[in-house]
Amino acid sequence: MILLTAQEPMERLFDLDFQLLADSLLMIIAIFVLFLALSYFLFNPARKMLQDRQNKIKNELDDAKSNMEQAAGLKEEYEARIRDINKEAEEILSDARKRALENENEIVAKAREEAARIMERARTEAQLEKQKMADEVKREMIGIAAMMAGKAVSVSMNADIQDSLVNETLKEIGDNTWLS
Repeated sequence: MILLTAQEPMERLFDLDFQLLADSLLMIIAIFVLFLALSYFLFNPARKMLQDRQNKIKNELDDAKSNMEQAAGLKEEYEARIRDINKEAEEILSDARKRALENENEIVAKAREEAARIMERARTEAQLEKQKMADEVKREMIGIAAMMAGKAVSVSMNADIQDSLVNETLKEIGDNTWLS
C-alpha cells in the first residue's frame, strides 16, 4: 500500500488530471449523442405514434358526434314523415268514410225511389184489377139482368114490371158493390 506522506506535494486537486477530464468530456459527448440518437430513433417515433393516436381518437370522436347529429336529424325527419303519413292516413280514412256515407245515402235514396216505384206499380195494378173486377161484376149483372129479363118475358110480364125488377136488383146489389 502506498501511503502518502505529508512530504509529497499534491499535484492533483481531488485527483483531477487531464486524462480524467478528457474522459469525462468524451463521456458527456457520447451520452449527448446517444440521447440525440435515441430521441431521433425512439422518442420521436413514439411521440409521433402517440400524436397520431390522439388525432385518430379526436377524429373518431368528431365523427361520432357528427353521426349522432345526423342520426338525430334523421330521427326528426322520420318522425316528421310518420306524422305526415299519419295525417295522410287519417285524411284518406276520413275521405273513405265520407264517400261511404255518400254511397250509403245514394243507395238508400235509390232504394226509396225503387220502393216508391214498386208501390206505384202495385197501386196501378190494384186499380187495374179493381177495374177488371168492376167490369166483370157489370158483365155478371148484365147477365143476371138478361136472365131476369128472360124470366120476365117467359112469365109474360109487362115492361113496367121488368123495369122495376131490374132497378130493384140494381139497388140491392148497389153501385158501391161492383165499384169497390
